[in-house]
Amino acid sequence: MDILYLLVPLSVLLVLGLIALFAWALHRGQFDDLEREGQRLMESPDGPGPAPAAPAPARPAATASPELPPD
Repeated sequence: MDILYLLVPLSVLLVLGLIALFAWALHRGQFDDLEREGQRLMESPDGPGPAPAAPAPARPAATASPELPPD
């Protein structure tokens, strides 16, 4: 039961720290324009990137090895 005297204040400090971090991110404009930043990542400054590589041809199924004649 004595551990609660430590855990409750620590959890309150953790929550306050997370709220402060979120407030800092809001103040710095981290959440202003999420759509544009997502599109910026997909675009390249010098046009579209290289075409995706063609898939490798399928390998033929493994066949059973021929039977060896008895000795």
